[in-house]
Amino acid sequence: MAMQAGEIEALIKAAFPDAKITIEDLAGDNDHYAATVVSEAFRGVPRVRQHQMVYAALQGRMGGALHALALQTSAPD
Repeated sequence: MAMQAGEIEALIKAAFPDAKITIEDLAGDNDHYAATVVSEAFRGVPRVRQHQMVYAALQGRMGGALHALALQTSAPD
């Protein structure tokens, strides 16, 4: 079962309440998304670890209900 953008956003927001999140459905199939997540939690954290933090927030749905997620993460300017 595919995930809706709102569900992805809610899971990320639960883990990073301060985050500014933008989600785009890349293929119109609720299965391939791009997400930009900006959170203070990422300050000083290597990019790979930032992405791991977001994947952890998705609670194991990556690779199952969510097939592909292109991530851009950063701390606020």
